[in-house]
Amino acid sequence: MRKRIRDIFDVPGKFLPGPRNSITDVPNVKVGQFTLREKDINTGITLIQSHENDAYLNPIPCAVYTGNGFGKLAGSLQVEELGVLESMIGLTNTLSVPMVMHGLIEFYLENNKEITSINVLVGETNDSGLNNIGALAIKSSHVKEAIENLSLDVEEGCVGAGTGTSCYGYKGGIGTSSRIVKDYVIGALVQSNYGGNLNIYGKPYPSGKPEAAGEGTSGGSLGSPDGAADGSCMIVLATNAPLDARQLKRIAKRGIAGMVQTGSYLAHGSGDFCIAFSNFPGNITERNNKELKTFTVLPEDQLNPLFEAACDAVREALYNSISMAEDMKTKDGKIVKAINLDEK
Repeated sequence: MRKRIRDIFDVPGKFLPGPRNSITDVPNVKVGQFTLREKDINTGITLIQSHENDAYLNPIPCAVYTGNGFGKLAGSLQVEELGVLESMIGLTNTLSVPMVMHGLIEFYLENNKEITSINVLVGETNDSGLNNIGALAIKSSHVKEAIENLSLDVEEGCVGAGTGTSCYGYKGGIGTSSRIVKDYVIGALVQSNYGGNLNIYGKPYPSGKPEAAGEGTSGGSLGSPDGAADGSCMIVLATNAPLDARQLKRIAKRGIAGMVQTGSYLAHGSGDFCIAFSNFPGNITERNNKELKTFTVLPEDQLNPLFEAACDAVREALYNSISMAEDMKTKDGKIVKAINLDEK
């Protein structure tokens, strides 16, 4: 039985997690996942629903921050330009971004035949170390299955978009966490697939590597298909605090800082992105309302607690992504081991 990092370590920090210690502690946020494991296919989809209303008809403030841009985050340019999110957020493998976009577009068209343009936001990491990525196994129809699985309960580890990922040479995956900051919640969800110099709350760990049966684990990282420290990480931060897009970009920077705290140095070939959104009810807009819009925002000098909570939630989510993952075989028969944290 795999354990979350909080069940193994004393987690530092002044802010407590929410009841699920999950991104879904942010009111009205849900996560849906689709996992595909067949023969040499180990991949999937993870979706984040930002609020209960139709995301296209009711956009919300959103921002993207790029730690290192060796990746594909489709739709990010319009988010940068307009500062709003108008779709679910999708995560998958590198070559399946177009199919997840297609599936999301189909979903929104089914609900609104008048759509002639929609900006769906889909990110990725490269899972080709464990997945036959060139088989293009993800289909647009699988997005519907992920939507049908939308839930407050978030499975972690080898699931959804994290099915075939690796982190610091160990098996990576999906991880989540949350923090309560006075009247607000900030939650993180990650897809970990990167390398570097792993530490867990200050304690260094050697990087793992693929092994044949009976071999030991030491040496280099499997953060990317070539075994280098490269790879990628997708981070999503959600909050119900009243923030505009500019403030959310400041929050998103701290999501990348939380990743760095785990030992990443944002390597050359690593696509490291953080998406941050706020679903504060008073700032959910109506697309067809052409009147003046009024937004409620926190003063800048009140953001420090949210900055700290974002770092803490992302760091714990990343640790959960590896502590909850299980061993998995590579296409060539080697094994990517789950990290052993029995001896702290």
